[in-house]
Amino acid sequence: MWEKLEQIARRCAEIGELLTVPEIYGDAKELRRLTQEQKELEPVAQCYEDYRRAERTIAEATELLSDAELRDMAQEELRQAKADKERLYEELRVLLLPRDPNDGKNVIMELRGGVGGEESALFAADLYRMYSMYAEKHGWKLELLNYNDTELGGVKEADFILNGAGAWSRLKFESGVHRVQRVPETESGGRVHTSTATVAVLPEMEEVDVDLRPEDIEMQVYRSSGAGGQHVNKTSSAVRLIHKPTGIVVACQEERSQVQNRAKCMQMLASKLYEMERERVESAVTNERRAQVGTGMRNERIRTYNFPQNRVTDHRLTGDNKNFNIDAVINGDLDPIIDALTMQAQAEKLRESTES
Repeated sequence: MWEKLEQIARRCAEIGELLTVPEIYGDAKELRRLTQEQKELEPVAQCYEDYRRAERTIAEATELLSDAELRDMAQEELRQAKADKERLYEELRVLLLPRDPNDGKNVIMELRGGVGGEESALFAADLYRMYSMYAEKHGWKLELLNYNDTELGGVKEADFILNGAGAWSRLKFESGVHRVQRVPETESGGRVHTSTATVAVLPEMEEVDVDLRPEDIEMQVYRSSGAGGQHVNKTSSAVRLIHKPTGIVVACQEERSQVQNRAKCMQMLASKLYEMERERVESAVTNERRAQVGTGMRNERIRTYNFPQNRVTDHRLTGDNKNFNIDAVINGDLDPIIDALTMQAQAEKLRESTES
């Protein structure tokens, strides 16, 4: 742990020095990479520096305990420094936990009415408003992709992107069945109904990069055939590429030179591989979404919004801190719930790392 922290501190200082070199600002890609790395390392490096400062304070205060005039002050400094050291040690353990690679990504959210007819659609509309207000409070941009409403103002389905720093890290816990208990607007008898809506949260898919490795490609050349001029049948200008891992075969003989035909083949091969990877990723995302939301039944709920009792209960949280004020939550104040879920997840990871 300490060796890793030293490496992080050195790397953070190294990046700081690199960012003072004027030439780096001429390479936008490298500048973006360095600033992103610095952003990730700085919290760890700063916490480690604070931890070392607390250690130095403990050593200095311990020496002053022998001085009768400074003993009281030294004891207070020693007490505070020991408390700081203990707190910072726990913070460092959390900061060194494996990071979710999607934490910095934007998110795609999908809301659907579940069990409960029109009331489930009205509840889905409330959730859409709640997430919209949460995004606004965090300065995120909401980009609506699809919105299918009902005559009473409910939402059958709503798909949207939230663009903002850390959107995935904050909203990844929202996936699942959300249950509401209240007297619906459609209820004339004043009875409390239970309905659901489903929420799926997915990291925004990035453009798939095609990795065309030379060792995976077999190139064959042959003479062009058919009408086309003097180069036909006289030179081996036609090119066939075989992508060995997938078996994809592309060929081109339309250009006059082997180099040009090969370039065309590479474009065709890249396009085919891109489409294959895109379909695979979309299939995986579709399966993930289905796994997240289940069937939408009431007994699959992750959270209950109980209006008569003015509380929201997150069923994944343990202990006494799982109930929250419904007025605050429904108006976009989700941070207390998300913070509690994040801390619980971190505690579980720490326990797993300790046991292993």
